[in-house]
Amino acid sequence: MLTLDKVYHAAFVLKDVVRETSLIPSPKISKKNNVFLKTENLQVTGSFKVRGAGYMISQLTDEEKARGVIACSAGNHAQGVALASQKYGIKSIICLPDGAPISKVEATKSYGAEVVMVKGVYDDAYKHALKLRDEMGYTFVHPFDDDNVIAGQGTIGLEILNEMKNIDAVVVPIGGGGLISGIAYVVKHLNPNVKVYGVQAAGAPSMFNSVKDGKIERLKSVSTIADGIAVKEPGANTFELCSKYVDEIFTVTEDEISSAILALIEQHKMIAEGAGAVSVAAVMADKIPMEGKNVVCVISGGNIDVTILSRVIERGLLNSGRTCNLCIELMDKPGQLQTVSTIIAALGANVISVHHERASETADINGCFLRLVLETRNYEHIEKIRGALVEEGFRLVD
Repeated sequence: MLTLDKVYHAAFVLKDVVRETSLIPSPKISKKNNVFLKTENLQVTGSFKVRGAGYMISQLTDEEKARGVIACSAGNHAQGVALASQKYGIKSIICLPDGAPISKVEATKSYGAEVVMVKGVYDDAYKHALKLRDEMGYTFVHPFDDDNVIAGQGTIGLEILNEMKNIDAVVVPIGGGGLISGIAYVVKHLNPNVKVYGVQAAGAPSMFNSVKDGKIERLKSVSTIADGIAVKEPGANTFELCSKYVDEIFTVTEDEISSAILALIEQHKMIAEGAGAVSVAAVMADKIPMEGKNVVCVISGGNIDVTILSRVIERGLLNSGRTCNLCIELMDKPGQLQTVSTIIAALGANVISVHHERASETADINGCFLRLVLETRNYEHIEKIRGALVEEGFRLVD
């Protein structure tokens, strides 16, 4: 069973395996609340997962350690198991879905694990790992639905409460539910007045749906840039703990996640993966029912693939009004482009790209289209530019 004693024991055991991550203020994330970031993206392996995996593996018998361990993961749990296994000198086999980011696959291998790529998503890797466990006698290290794993994740709750006494809420990402189960269990036992809110991606709301309907439900599919929390079905233990100790669960969209990742980069020079940024996304979107309170957002991981990061940044810039696309219908005559450029320059925007199309798409044989991508300050700035162009007689095409 999960107990506070077990969490305290995990904190003691993990002293030589994990680092105590910082709790830093983030004054610009929210205008309504005082936000602080629990930076588990700066953890060893770049994710909180090493806590649960490290404690679970530390509690194995000598016989179990001799046979080795097996796990499945979208990436972060894999690295946690691999590092902990390396720490205790035991063999580790990791099953990953074939869509896992290359950076996570290579990082897992770098910690000495044997990696097995499985076609499909996390759940397919999970089934294959159980098959190998039964065939080879390995010990399975569950990514979230295990008391020792949950106890390891609960050490984050201890650190938060030890560092900051006047907390009003903790906002935690949810995939399978191991992280929030551990944190919520600790927080509610040590300071029940603190609210614990969970956040899932709208494209993978397994725990959100299950808690709302009062029973474990399995999603037919998941689709989100937050691959670390793309779980189709919560665990039995985590569902029970979330139902009992979590105050409310929210979902965030892909655009909200992208904006949160971008905000962390710009404001804190901090890289968070999609799963790690959903807590910030919920606060930025004003989904937390609080005002004027001290709110801690757990940034659960920072292992984002660089190719995904570039696309996320582009999307985040669009969603925050930092870039915009304009299509302007012009008469095909000298001076038109100069007039448009003068208006845009006078309002302080920067032109990133220009594409000129003659009359193939317009009924006017003398017309043309000018497609621009601009760097802008915000949505208000975009509206000023649009208004100035219309006032000058140009027609904007949506």
